[in-house]
Amino acid sequence: MKQKLSIVKIGGNVIGDATQLTHVLELFSKMEGHKILVHGGGKKATEISNQLGIQAKMVNGRRITDANSLDVAIMVYGGLVSKKVTSELQYLGTNAIGMSGADANSIMAHKRPVTEVDFGWVGDVDNVNSSNISKLLHAGFTPIFCALTHDGKGQLFNTNADTIASELAIGLSQEFETKLYYCFEKKGVLRDVEDEDSVIPHINSNSYQQLLEEGIIADGMLPKMHNCFHALQNKVNQVCIGDSTMLDNTNTNYTILTL
Repeated sequence: MKQKLSIVKIGGNVIGDATQLTHVLELFSKMEGHKILVHGGGKKATEISNQLGIQAKMVNGRRITDANSLDVAIMVYGGLVSKKVTSELQYLGTNAIGMSGADANSIMAHKRPVTEVDFGWVGDVDNVNSSNISKLLHAGFTPIFCALTHDGKGQLFNTNADTIASELAIGLSQEFETKLYYCFEKKGVLRDVEDEDSVIPHINSNSYQQLLEEGIIADGMLPKMHNCFHALQNKVNQVCIGDSTMLDNTNTNYTILTL
């Protein structure tokens, strides 16, 4: 019987709020069994970029990563945010280890091909080194992955953290029963974006298509939901979407996705 593995992704709004971040990390530290945390940090990267006089460039809500922006991403994701999260988890009794895709050759990627938009040094994931990550988990470490990958030739990439979480869950599903949590500012997938309490409790492949056709799932939720069902279609056991309270096993007010 496979051991259970929880993979939790937290977004920029959580990272940017010290009180909320502490609350999430407290809940995460209490989760039983093997676990991995994945974090972004785009809002903090934009803040630091502005302080350095580097203008953040966005196209349709997606960040363009030129050479200067990549340096900022490496500093913020792999340094500032990673070490703050790791040190706080150590205080909470979780033996956390800060990771990028380059560490232990964990996540290989290639530069996103230029089509209509050149996203710069943005990486699309090729492979997750589940063997090395598994060794860390079995040794009692809790990996904390930031949104950086590499190509094995010395080049780092800025990579979407939702995608990293999904690919980690897929890669480790051969050995573990993986459950993926996407923590963000909403209570779950909402039927009405104006009503914070209109959480859709369960979405499967059929209802997902219907929600797409009705336009209920749109805009920024589209890539997140794509990652969710991509994970489910590749042997991930379950995906959950909601705010940080879903990490408390007494809370049931969030969205569960299954095939």
